[in-house]
Amino acid sequence: AVGALQAGGLVAVPTDTVYGVACLAQDSGAVRSIYSLKGRNGRKPLAICLGDVERLYRYCHVNVPDELLRDLLPGPVTLVLQRSEELNKDLNPFTSLVGVRIPNHPFIRELARACSGPLALTSANISCQASTLTVSEFQDLWPQLSLIIDGGPIGDIQSPECRLGSTVVDLSVSGKFTIIRPGCALTSTVEILRQKYGLVPDSS
Repeated sequence: AVGALQAGGLVAVPTDTVYGVACLAQDSGAVRSIYSLKGRNGRKPLAICLGDVERLYRYCHVNVPDELLRDLLPGPVTLVLQRSEELNKDLNPFTSLVGVRIPNHPFIRELARACSGPLALTSANISCQASTLTVSEFQDLWPQLSLIIDGGPIGDIQSPECRLGSTVVDLSVSGKFTIIRPGCALTSTVEILRQKYGLVPDSS
């Protein structure tokens, strides 16, 4: 999988929520390939995926306690933070923010650790179609992928909740949070942010 990524390829991977497609975030050509694979609007940002919380500080400006990051990550949550200069300018060039994922899944964390920079990660489906929980559900994408890692079914295939993907929360404004996508871990995430850290919803 590392070899396929380093060659500029797109690799389908299991995560703790739904199947994803990953490429090297610092490889501009691979980032373009992911957009064309998904038929995705170029204004929709890609998240980055890392293996460990420590690596987050290299690519983001963090304005919340380290303990907060570790309460939510690894897990089914995407944290949106200010991006650092270290991140590829061609990745989401239209925004100063970046979403960060550390899935609670041993394979993708190992893969992220084995790559020098972050992975760009998006769900393995055509934009606007349902998220996928088995590799057969995104068969139409197979021809464009360098490698498919089959981790078996993720979660309960019958349950619509399982397809919600990660909860996306913007923490870029100090002391506040904004839920961008409710996802599958909304209640527990909001509880940690409000009760343990005293963050308030950003009403603006």
